[in-house]
Amino acid sequence: MKRILTRKLVPGMVLANDVHTYNSSLKLLDKGTVLEDKDIARLAFYSIIDVLIEDEVVDVEVEGGTSAPIDEGLTYSERIRQSPEFQEFKKSFEQCAEKFEHTIKNIIDNNRDLVFDDMMMPIYSLLQKGRSSANIFDMLHNLRTYDDATYTHSINVALISNVLAQWLKWSESEIDIATQAGLFHDIGKLLIPDTIIKKPDKLTEHEYTVVQTHPQRGYEIIKTLNVSQHIKNATLMHHERCDGSGYPLKLHGPQIDKYAKLVAIADVYDAMTSARYYRGPLCPFIAISMFEDEGFQKYDPEMIIAFLQNLVNTYILYTVRLSTGEVGEIVFINKMQLSRPTVKVGDDYIDLTKHPDVYIKEIL
Repeated sequence: MKRILTRKLVPGMVLANDVHTYNSSLKLLDKGTVLEDKDIARLAFYSIIDVLIEDEVVDVEVEGGTSAPIDEGLTYSERIRQSPEFQEFKKSFEQCAEKFEHTIKNIIDNNRDLVFDDMMMPIYSLLQKGRSSANIFDMLHNLRTYDDATYTHSINVALISNVLAQWLKWSESEIDIATQAGLFHDIGKLLIPDTIIKKPDKLTEHEYTVVQTHPQRGYEIIKTLNVSQHIKNATLMHHERCDGSGYPLKLHGPQIDKYAKLVAIADVYDAMTSARYYRGPLCPFIAISMFEDEGFQKYDPEMIIAFLQNLVNTYILYTVRLSTGEVGEIVFINKMQLSRPTVKVGDDYIDLTKHPDVYIKEIL
């Protein structure tokens, strides 16, 4: 047996002893456990620095055969992108985007023969196969190479809305509506000229005013469809803000449909962390910091707290580059400042709450 750092663990390694939290109050994993990605993430979440493993490595079975060995020196994100699961998800995601584009164009062309269950089936297939909420975010974290096209953005928002509704412990029917609302929310953008949507420079005041018409345009497209009124409301209201600073109606918190409030959070997070025509994706921890700075005024407090607290935990084990240029691994989340976790750099632990001039610049 040998002792291995948690950050160097790979699926298939076998634990040589039971693993407990440092105060021994909780057993995390049993001796003999064949490690999977979720187990490695669990160890990192509880700040387990290293474990004893057996000398042999067990091949981990995946759909379609045995997984190929993965280089131990890769970052967690790189290991995900090499995994058969990610390749399967990526292929399914691209097929889903293609089908969604075709369906939405039919709706805009006034073809009302919409079979709603058929439209949603590819979305739900991405959420199935035993994928946890953390696993869904693992997949989305590593699909950030797409430009922020309306179709892929809408699928991302549908998936994030589904997960957030689960985190809020909504009912199954409410989770379904949230997912559907996320998928439809930006349909009005397809009526905005590409010269504006894909403009690589700052929009003029007139162009920005045109963009702000997309919620109303989207509502006009779907208002006669046989879908939940909540979905229609989310299309119209997803840019409204609880403090009245949103558009198009300048609504305040109690006036905004709860599904629109949920979709607003998913929409903004995905927009900030996806590639745009005029910039690359922003670091998620910069997005989280922005939510912390102004989110409690603009977004529903219960929703934003649930979103941020659960979201940051999906980044445990990820390799990051700090603003100092140092590269390390997220090992602990600071609950009072979610955007400023503890990062292990070499043998040192940098608690970013104690270094206000240092921040996470990039996830590797």
